[in-house]
Amino acid sequence: MTAHSRRDGTLSSMFLLAANILIPVAIFVFATGFFPYKPLLSGLATYDTVTEYGDPPAAQFDRLVFMVIDALRSDFVYAENSGFEFTQSLIRDGAALPFTAHATSPTVTMPRLKAITTGSIPSFLDVVLNLDEGDESSSLASQDTWLAQMKAKGTGKLVMYGDDTWLKLFPGTFDRADGTTSFFVSDFTEVDNNVTRHIADELKNNDWNTMVLHYLGLDHIGHKGGPRSPHMVVKQREMDGIVRQIYTAIEAQDHLQSTLFVVCGDHGMNDAGNHGASSPGETSPALVFMSPKLRALKSNLQSPMPENESFQYYSTVEQSDVAPTLAALLDFPVPKNNLGALIPEFLPFWSNSKDQVQLLMRNARQIRDIVLAVFGPGIFESNLDADATAESNTDYRGLALGWERLADSYSKGTGNGDDSQLIVSAAKWLQHAQGVLSSMASNYDTSRLFLGQATAGVALVAAIIAAAWCAKDKLVSFTPLSGIVLAYGAMMFASSYVEEEHHFWYWATTAWFAYLGVKGYKRGNVSAARQTLFTTALLLTTRIIRSWNQTGQKFAGEPDIVKTYLNTNPALLWCLIGATYLWAHQNLVYGLSGLPIWLSFTTTTGLVLAAFTFKVAFTLEDAPELVTDLARYLLKLNFTHGATLITRARAVFIGLALLTAITVLFMLARRRISLNQSGTSTLLTLYTLLALTQSRPQNIPLYLLYNLQHQLLSPTTSATSPSALFSPAPLSPTEISTSTLLLQHAAFFAAGGANSVASVDLSSAYNGVATYSVGAVAGLTFVGNWAGAVWWALAGCVMLGAWRDGGDGNRGDGKKGGRERGKGLWKAHVAVLTVFVAGSTAGVMAACSALRTHLFVWTVFSPKYLYCVAWSLGQHLVVNVVVGGVVYWLGAREGK
Repeated sequence: MTAHSRRDGTLSSMFLLAANILIPVAIFVFATGFFPYKPLLSGLATYDTVTEYGDPPAAQFDRLVFMVIDALRSDFVYAENSGFEFTQSLIRDGAALPFTAHATSPTVTMPRLKAITTGSIPSFLDVVLNLDEGDESSSLASQDTWLAQMKAKGTGKLVMYGDDTWLKLFPGTFDRADGTTSFFVSDFTEVDNNVTRHIADELKNNDWNTMVLHYLGLDHIGHKGGPRSPHMVVKQREMDGIVRQIYTAIEAQDHLQSTLFVVCGDHGMNDAGNHGASSPGETSPALVFMSPKLRALKSNLQSPMPENESFQYYSTVEQSDVAPTLAALLDFPVPKNNLGALIPEFLPFWSNSKDQVQLLMRNARQIRDIVLAVFGPGIFESNLDADATAESNTDYRGLALGWERLADSYSKGTGNGDDSQLIVSAAKWLQHAQGVLSSMASNYDTSRLFLGQATAGVALVAAIIAAAWCAKDKLVSFTPLSGIVLAYGAMMFASSYVEEEHHFWYWATTAWFAYLGVKGYKRGNVSAARQTLFTTALLLTTRIIRSWNQTGQKFAGEPDIVKTYLNTNPALLWCLIGATYLWAHQNLVYGLSGLPIWLSFTTTTGLVLAAFTFKVAFTLEDAPELVTDLARYLLKLNFTHGATLITRARAVFIGLALLTAITVLFMLARRRISLNQSGTSTLLTLYTLLALTQSRPQNIPLYLLYNLQHQLLSPTTSATSPSALFSPAPLSPTEISTSTLLLQHAAFFAAGGANSVASVDLSSAYNGVATYSVGAVAGLTFVGNWAGAVWWALAGCVMLGAWRDGGDGNRGDGKKGGRERGKGLWKAHVAVLTVFVAGSTAGVMAACSALRTHLFVWTVFSPKYLYCVAWSLGQHLVVNVVVGGVVYWLGAREGK
């Protein structure tokens, strides 16, 4: 190696290292500017600060039971197939007043509880903090909430049982509490029984004024089996039984006579049982107020209601409306940061119209104080009368003008005996103010936004320089990659394209394979028939893969292979699953062929059988309708009959870990554990078993198709290899890197992934986990959702290793030739991937900055940024660079 080449190699390495360091730096800097905490008014609201309205109206209730049923979608309570039969009887009787509460995105627990308790609109950053059980930065201890107001009344203690998110949000608030982790979604029963066991005793106690109950089982059932799970109606009936128990106690016990009972969901769920985005099912939880006193309102509404695809039943209110409504009913000041409006259906509780006006004016005055704090007194001191058109616009000038007119009407209307028009005007202004302030843009730190983009741009330039310097091919071979990066960056500026990103990867992969086919014809190294077979096979498998799961937003419910053929034909499903495990078994037997045959076959059979029976038992627990009688019979015959799912999963993980360690030790010792294939291929097979364990049953057959594509694209040294019939001239290193880049993304979306928080699949996040561990759950969640992408990252290592070792038939120069071919190969591969990651990150950042005032900034672009973080840090840096680098290095060492 000449001094010049050594210098170029060093410089390219430095640029590549700089690019991969700058990418996470850019992500962090941009995130601190894009997801800041919003400024809030401190302290508790008091009646003393507003005296012009006189003494506040009398409370209608003196005690509150607030029951949250996690993911309680509106139809779960109100529709005809609901298990809430007792609750529906209360609605018909007029003792319950039902609403559909609109939950804004992100529809996850922590931000939704913030909206319910403060009446404000939480930051999108809370969707990230919601995942960290140990986080305390999101605490509401210093903020004004209805919990703080009830505690300040001093009329009783506060108690809480259930989701420990409440304890994290309100440290030191509750006098008695028993929290339960909200993330252990494998638990349908104990997590709720731990709440229920406290209720009977607490209903007998007379020392509390607020009892919060937060049930999690229904949400967990949704995550594991979806809204149509056979466990769902059973759980609804269980929750309805709790409602009956509490309501009956309110009627029977003297100290509970003036208790308001509220049952609500923090969010809903989509058809997959997940939540976090903005589909109608996710944003439409139920909200029911219950009390014998409510019969005085004489609502007596129809219940149950016919199915409604929009999930809008009865009146629709905002979740933030809960805070001012509770303030009026329980007689405490509206929390300072509230943006909600008093629900007008409760106004008839106060027969005196003056009281109704006062309640609305106090609510309006509190929101007016927010406008004043944010924009200063100048917004009210301006000559608003000269701007008569402002009232019709949803801007702050119009809001100020509306307040001035409302205040003037109140001062003129006091004492004239006609308050009906004033009530209408106040309610109208509250609705207007709520709409304006709720859509208020976040306080972005634009300097950090631009600094983050600039850093990503520098990372892109560094990656391009590194790729150009260490390229194994001519620079013209980077043309397709350049087109992918540019097209992807431009696509990020359109919300519809972001929601339907899977189409980009499907079409790009199809176009790429067509390009490889045409290029193969031009090379003329193989027969036209062989090249045609290769291209046709690749395009056909790609077409099947893209039809496996409909995803995105517009066509998510449309027919696909899973819904049309597999869910309706369990026998076909388990035939394909069985074939996949048999293929994995055969590959693993080959991969361990360096061991004694009795040991390799016995070990492989035991591990694959354990993995297969775990999947049967797992499916039998979550979706028994998908398990055939034969699969149930095989499960009973297995030696692990009676073992728990946790034990079964741990057995699989331990077996995989042991075989992986043995394989790595062989590779480190420069020995082959397989007589038939490389050690990297054995590691890929072992990961395949992990991917099958972490994938939904319906997605398991996809790995048969992935393997076929892998065989078609891989260099082969044997003319008798099955793939030799189809394989054309081998791909170049850049073509291998580009192929794996495309296939990683296509595999992610083919399994049902999307740019939505709601598409995160938690069904396998707790395999083998007995107690909540953020590290274990995060890792299993990532593997469960990026299983296919990780598979292709490792498959890329195998293909590069085959190219390095002369898999195209050019091994005439032996080991030395392999080492020469392998120089800088991995670095060139990483450089190609880094160019895309840096370019895509810069594109997403630019789109988020340019469209930060867009209507869909929190529902489309912000989730996309979070996925960009996961792809850049998780898939690229951890999987492609670190894990892939280790695997490639082991393969190179094995071949020396």
